[in-house]
Formats: sequence, structure tokens, C-alpha cells
Amino acid sequence: MLIHGGDLTGFEEKYGLRPLDFSVNTNPFGLSPMAAEALSRATERASEYPDVLYRRLRSAIASHEAVGSEQVVCGNGAAELIWRICLTLRPRKALLAVPCFAEYEAALRFAGSNIEYHYLRKEKGFVLGNDILPQIKNADIVFLCSPNNPTGLCINPGLLSEICSCCNLHGTTLVMDECFLGFLPDGEKRSLKSHLSRCPGLIILKAFTKLYGMAGLRLGYALCGDCDLAGSIMSAGQCWPISTAAEDAGIAALSDTAFVKKTLAFLPDERRRVKLAMEKLGLDVYPGEANFLFFRSDLPHLGEALAERGILIRRCGNYPGLDGSYYRAAILTGEKNDRLLAALNDIRR
Repeated sequence: MLIHGGDLTGFEEKYGLRPLDFSVNTNPFGLSPMAAEALSRATERASEYPDVLYRRLRSAIASHEAVGSEQVVCGNGAAELIWRICLTLRPRKALLAVPCFAEYEAALRFAGSNIEYHYLRKEKGFVLGNDILPQIKNADIVFLCSPNNPTGLCINPGLLSEICSCCNLHGTTLVMDECFLGFLPDGEKRSLKSHLSRCPGLIILKAFTKLYGMAGLRLGYALCGDCDLAGSIMSAGQCWPISTAAEDAGIAALSDTAFVKKTLAFLPDERRRVKLAMEKLGLDVYPGEANFLFFRSDLPHLGEALAERGILIRRCGNYPGLDGSYYRAAILTGEKNDRLLAALNDIRR
């Protein structure tokens, strides 16, 4: 089993058709129109090398995030930056709150880290609690994600402040993955950006993948409390990790406020509608806040049954702490969501 969703090629090889893909959590409306327009002009610069320092892109991100450009590191998606961070720091001991995004563990193991798990418990609704704090003092690095992947749950802001203070006290690097935070109407208020100035060991991960629908273009960035650390991470990978096309699309996407407003206006009500419909079908759906739903089902072989109907969801049995009864499904457009609900209803019968 692959550790990520979106295996469209494998699905086509097995079932002979292109699936309706709920297994990845990108914008239900696809690519940002302003990014698409920039891409249409990108051939004008295709023969040029990108700026090795990505000054235009970093400046645009810094302005958008209200940080210094020297705090911004750009990469070939947030996943590449996770690997750069681990290879830069080579942490001896790492702490992961699981279930979580699989790339953290993959990069840490490659870097030679010993990994300790903090299990998010089913009986506590997979909510992160302050019982993680004692484990931080023994860790060189902690990876957290809010909203978390795959649960969609956010970490309490007060607890996040405590975690930052604890990491500061013990000299622990905190990598805060905020890649899904842009889908929340109050996401800007929930960001840890305000802690960057007083937490030199804080690194915030963001990506154009999710909110701007740029998964295939591969573009992400990190915001660092320590400018020297930002420089080290930037130097840890290959030159030119980002194409001129992705750079131009990213700069354009940051200005596409109408697209973001449309997305934020659509998601909460549609997410609520789909959640209620799934619950009526007997599924246990968790109260997350991201652009996807995390749920449990006693229906046998649900993933296979949906695949046979041309629908791909994320099976979560390969996440630490979960078994094969857990799944994740993106919120797509109304018509596509209705097709998923109809298929679930058909299977339940």
C-alpha cells in the first residue's frame, strides 16, 4: 500500500478507468484561476533557469505572511521541506503525535532519528492533550499538524502556546504543519506566526498544494523563527527545486483573494451537509475542521467496494494508531459529493 492518497495511475491500471478521487485534499474548485493564467504565460520563461534564491517568490510570500523574506524557505512542496529540515538538523530523538502525515516519519528515519510516538487515542476523540508536554523535554524535534492529517482536528490554541514554551525551554525544534489551515475561515488567527519572533526553534510549513489546487506543480514554503536556520535549510537541497512555471503560478495565486473567498464560503456548509448525510448512513464521522472528513465504518472492505464503483477514498489502516476501519474523504463539489453519498448508500444496502 502506498503511504499517500492520489494513486490515480494504480487505480487506472487495476480498474481500467479514471476514478472520482476523494483520496487527496486539495481545493474542490481545482487550480486557482490567477495561477492558471500565470501558467499560460510561463512558456515565456521556460528556457531560463529559475533564480537560485527565488527572491521574487520569497518576497511575495513574506509580504503575504507579514514576515521577513530572510525567514522564508521555498521548496518542491512541503514534503521536500520536511526532508530538508530533517537532513539539516539530523535530530537524534524525534516526537510524533500519531496518526499523522507519513512523510514526517519517512524523512526522520532516513536522517537516522529515533522516533517516539505520542498516540492520539480513540477514546479521547483523537484530540491532542497536554499529556504530550512531558515527552517534549526528551525530544530534539517535534512534528505537529493543525488541522491534523488524517483526523482534521485542530490543536487548542492555548495548548499550542504551552508547547511552544516547552520547546523553547528545552531547546526542541517545533515543526508546525499548517498546510490545511488556509481552509479555515479563522485560519490566520490560529497560525503560530506570532510566535516566530520569540521561538527561534519554530518552523511553520505551508504549501500551495491544498488551498490553491497546485498539487501537480509542487510548491511549498517554510517560515522560520531563526534566519540562520532558514539559510541552512535552503542550502540542504538541490539548486533550482522550483520551476519558473511553479514560481510564477505561486506568486499569482497569492493575489487570488476572490478564489480563496469562494472556497471559504463554500466549504463549511458543504462539509456539514456531507458529514450529516454520512452519519445518517451509519458512519462514525469525527468533528474535524479541514476540507476533508475522517470517519470509521464497520462496513467490510469499504474502500474496495467504492473503488469498484469508480470512487477512490483514502484508506487509513497504514497510519500508526489506526486500523483498516478508518478512512478519509475530501470535500469536493456538491455533485461529486452526492455521487460519493449515493455509492455509500448503495453499499450499505
